[in-house]
Amino acid sequence: MAIVVGYVPTKEGRAALRRAAEEALLRKSKLIVINSNRGGRDYDGDEAQRFEAELSRIQGELDGHGVEHEVRQLVRGNEPAEDLIAVAEEEQADFIVIGLRRRTPVGKLILGSNAQRILLDASCPVLAVKASS
Repeated sequence: MAIVVGYVPTKEGRAALRRAAEEALLRKSKLIVINSNRGGRDYDGDEAQRFEAELSRIQGELDGHGVEHEVRQLVRGNEPAEDLIAVAEEEQADFIVIGLRRRTPVGKLILGSNAQRILLDASCPVLAVKASS
């Protein structure tokens, strides 16, 4: 059994990670934390180091809480939705946990919606978590 969570260092990402860790402990499941970046010129060495430091911090927290876990930083040129769905399928995950944020209709149109794509395209259940206000 595995739970896949999409993580970005935002309040929504932290809320998703907290809930996924709770579920992993409750279900005695392995937690797979995915941080997905498209890469490209906006993703430089400094950015990579910041994400690595953040993911190391997360690993320490999960270790401290006794959560069996694996952390993957993916920079494969994919949209985050593609990476989460692919990992969930590879691992035969029980479900995916994602953080949601409110967006305007125009924002959804221009930027697309990874959350919507995951909700519609994942072959397993998806738990969508909102951050506390």
